[in-house]
Amino acid sequence: MNFDTILLKDVMTRGVMTRGVMTVPMDIPVKEVACLMSNQHVSGIAVIDHSGEVVGVISEMDMLKTVGDESLLNQPAESIMNYYVQSVKPTTSLKSAAEMMMKHGYHRLLVLSEPGVGASNRPIGILSASDIVKTISKTQ
Repeated sequence: MNFDTILLKDVMTRGVMTRGVMTVPMDIPVKEVACLMSNQHVSGIAVIDHSGEVVGVISEMDMLKTVGDESLLNQPAESIMNYYVQSVKPTTSLKSAAEMMMKHGYHRLLVLSEPGVGASNRPIGILSASDIVKTISKTQ
């Protein structure tokens, strides 16, 4: 199997990759984000602006900042979010996504909708390293 020819949109339709990304508005209190992440058993959450575009992400590691400064719990999500969003488009090949993850040490990539196809830069999926392993196991 040539992983250059497998596109992320194909991985999504096969049910391997997580679809439906959990998002929060950038002005929601950090404490509420922590509750959502805990209740939904997710290790990361996308932060969106008023138009629905992704402006950042909050991971469990970002949440650890509140241990040193409890006042952050009442601050808006944007106060602890990571503004650098590791993202790819659905037309990215599985091989390119895997190479990006290896090169930068990412455990997951946010899949954002393409410009010109409905609303652009909207979260439509998350590709994790375990999704790639699942895809490899199902090939042949």
